[in-house]
Amino acid sequence: MNERGTLCLTQYDLRVAATRRGRGAVICETDKGLKLLKECTAGENRIMFEDKVLSGLELRGNLYVDKYVRSIDQKLVTEDSDGTRYVLKDWFDGKECDVKNPSEIILGVKELAVLHKALRGINMADICPADFCMPISLRREYEKHNTELRRARMFIRNTKNKSQFELMVLQSFDSSYRQAEEALCLLRCMDSMPEPMLCHGDYTHHHILVGARYVAVTDFSRMHLGVQIWDLYHFMRKIMEKHDWDLGLGKSMLEAYQRILPITEQEYEYLYVLFLYPEKYWKQINYYFNANKAWIPGRNVEKLQKLEIQAKERQKFLDWMREHTGFAGKTGS
Repeated sequence: MNERGTLCLTQYDLRVAATRRGRGAVICETDKGLKLLKECTAGENRIMFEDKVLSGLELRGNLYVDKYVRSIDQKLVTEDSDGTRYVLKDWFDGKECDVKNPSEIILGVKELAVLHKALRGINMADICPADFCMPISLRREYEKHNTELRRARMFIRNTKNKSQFELMVLQSFDSSYRQAEEALCLLRCMDSMPEPMLCHGDYTHHHILVGARYVAVTDFSRMHLGVQIWDLYHFMRKIMEKHDWDLGLGKSMLEAYQRILPITEQEYEYLYVLFLYPEKYWKQINYYFNANKAWIPGRNVEKLQKLEIQAKERQKFLDWMREHTGFAGKTGS
């Protein structure tokens, strides 16, 4: 953001005491609390959609979200003298959720359950443009990913003078692809999918601020109509990877969520399928196949090695989850 961006603050009904840079934006100390000024690249309809949802959440009284602040002219988006667009949002005095701290992890899970429960109370008929309400078909996504995995393996098989990364891919492919196919088969066997509802869309520790007396959720730029349990999976998978798939922590996160918002049998099966699919493995293969194959960063080799090291503990978690689904005793064939 250029320094002139702060001139937009004159368009708002507040007094600014100090500003500082943070999170690619400007954090402002004002007479009406902390605010965040940031450049805006989203379209007007998208901003209006987020504003309506976030305003609805605020009315529920038990959630802290980075709601938009309107200008004196009641605009959601303001422009600087050079035509650059900005938005101003409520902000919070807190730090990112510490992924090494189990207590803060559980706080993040609880807040997600509270958020999901509140989002279910939003009247979507009046606020959701069709562009943001198209549920993504997980089945089609997995079919595409599996095709990409097979294509990459064929390419590597025909490659001479294989690199360490390529040799590792071939060595681990069968077990990972077997899980990918089983996840797809189980998905096809499900009688129906969970009902589409509003989701955060990118619920990670980066978007959870832990304050002295509250937990705030930020960045709803990927909010959409989808399967809410995917938010939980997205948060949990990243945490579980950082904790080497600690079964006790996984159980605690699921229990914390369910104490606030019970998970239906259908949602639990969907969640199991999400965890079963080797998403991290696919990401590494897909990155390799679409990048410069002549040079593979060392960190990609390390990520594959870590997946292999964590495989046993990850399987223990999957086995425990499967026992609590309708898939127990079934195969994915």
